Amino acid sequence: MTDHLQTLKYIKSDVLSLWVSSNGELASFSEYFFLLKQCLKEHLNVSNAIFLSYEENLLVPLEDATAITIEARQKSIPWPMIEASFYQQKVVKLPYMLKEIESFKDMTDMALFQIENKDPFGILLVEATDLWTDFINSDAGEDFVEILTKIIQMISENLKVKLNEDQYKKLYNMTDLFHSTMDIDLILENVLKNIKDNFPEFNVELILSNDQDRHTTIDIKLFDYLSERPATIEAFVSGELTVELANDLGCRLLNVPIKGRQAIYGILQVNAPMTYIFSSSEKDFVRMLAQASGNALENAKLYHQSHRLVRDLQLINETSHRLNMRIDIREMLLFLQKQLMKSFQPMEVCFVFKNNDKFEVTEASTSFFKTDEGSVYIRHVEQHFENTFDPLFIADFSRLASDKIEYRSVMAIPLLMEESINGFSIVLHKEPYFFSFDSFKLMQSLIHHSSLAIANSILRDQLQEMVDRDHLTKLFARNYLDRYVEKSLEKDDSGMFLLIDIDNFKRVNDTYGHQIGDRVLVQIASQLKKTVGSKGICARWGGEEMSVYVPNINDEEAIQLAKDLVELIPMKTNPQVTISAGLITWNQKYRPAFQSVFLHADNALYEAKNSGKNRFCMHDHTLQTNA
Repeated sequence: MTDHLQTLKYIKSDVLSLWVSSNGELASFSEYFFLLKQCLKEHLNVSNAIFLSYEENLLVPLEDATAITIEARQKSIPWPMIEASFYQQKVVKLPYMLKEIESFKDMTDMALFQIENKDPFGILLVEATDLWTDFINSDAGEDFVEILTKIIQMISENLKVKLNEDQYKKLYNMTDLFHSTMDIDLILENVLKNIKDNFPEFNVELILSNDQDRHTTIDIKLFDYLSERPATIEAFVSGELTVELANDLGCRLLNVPIKGRQAIYGILQVNAPMTYIFSSSEKDFVRMLAQASGNALENAKLYHQSHRLVRDLQLINETSHRLNMRIDIREMLLFLQKQLMKSFQPMEVCFVFKNNDKFEVTEASTSFFKTDEGSVYIRHVEQHFENTFDPLFIADFSRLASDKIEYRSVMAIPLLMEESINGFSIVLHKEPYFFSFDSFKLMQSLIHHSSLAIANSILRDQLQEMVDRDHLTKLFARNYLDRYVEKSLEKDDSGMFLLIDIDNFKRVNDTYGHQIGDRVLVQIASQLKKTVGSKGICARWGGEEMSVYVPNINDEEAIQLAKDLVELIPMKTNPQVTISAGLITWNQKYRPAFQSVFLHADNALYEAKNSGKNRFCMHDHTLQTNA
């Protein structure tokens, strides 16, 4: 007995030295156990011992002077399997189920280190010697187990504090870096680096929500509700860490939400072997790391968002200012196309407007939309806007299309006029999820502001058309003709003006009525436009008088045109009428004053009337032609 007490004193002295060493020198519990084995060999002649550390309801073998490895965790033993063996005492014989394990086959005894009503710290397996058996069965043996339990508890707590200190240092350094930068790439790089430093043998993946910056250089995966695993979705939705035993992938997944104060921005996913069990301290570290990165991402996102909002407001202001400069609709759309290209980097852009209840692609569209492939998108958007005014945001169009399609990201915004859809704009990109939701909202705002300017331009054009055109004949009005002739006299090299009067038109009205008279006017107007075409303009001078002006035409062509009109009108009217006309031509040698053009043409017309009608006369050179 005295020898056992003396042995116990020696062991106490040694474990006390170990405790002192553990406070400053030892970095892990495995190093402490290595020294403890030397103590057991010296005092109890035990040369073969294994310590099983308790981790998450498992007993994990602790290897000599090394940290707990993945392989060690794979050899773990469920605690409930042997818990009943320690029902009445702390030191028992090794059960048969453990002896079947190759690495434990020589072990005979096992000792439990546990404080009452708490999880155990671990179990010591030994190959018993006579000294061990004699000592452990004495009164000193029970004290030995109690002393080691207390020492192991203190060392475990000390190592836990040290581990937490190391982890908090890493977190502090990383958080300090996060607070000094708004570079999203740098934030994500450091998140991955810290995780890989702690789990060097595991695969780590960042799964970020779709509204993150798509231009990051870091290799990330976009979160997709339709393809992610249920446990990953649960972590993203609930904001709580989840662990999944993924049998189909042959691994264990740790899903840690990357969350800030306002939202969850993605998932940090650690891929471990199926037999690996994440400890509580590992989970806590990854959780804190993910939260720190979530806050940093949120700050960077808000920083970039504020700058983007300023740019967006500048863009909208610039666009609105430009579109309200009374430029024509074509210039508006070309400018708007340029703005969309600059702001959203789409591969294709189009503007479609309704014309006589049919949508037509404008020239401010890329050539793709004039192909059969482009018409697929136009038809889809057109069908969408048949039932709703809501804009269209499609992250992956391939899921909606039955055939293989080239462009997968789609945004389409209606162009509204007087509370109805007058057209729409579409932007496309080949990459799915290319456009962010912020881009979608900006395009809505941009098109909304542009719609008002475009509608105003269309209304101005319609109003100008009403001013510039005669309501009955659709020929240009007198005011428009005056402006046209005045500009031509300034810039063109030559020109002709033909003033036309319908012969005996009062007789037509008196005989057939004013309605038929109006029909004759329309018939003549139609023939004038058909004959003149795009060479010049036709206008209603007033009453039954009409006119033709053609710039850059020589005398021979002008005379032939006047002759053709005099001959054609009787053949194209019903009831048949003839016309008389006065012609004046000019060139660089003879450029009359603006008012003189009309005066000379009127004199020539007067001459044609007085010389028999159904003919034209030319100023200064009288030519009479009977129809």
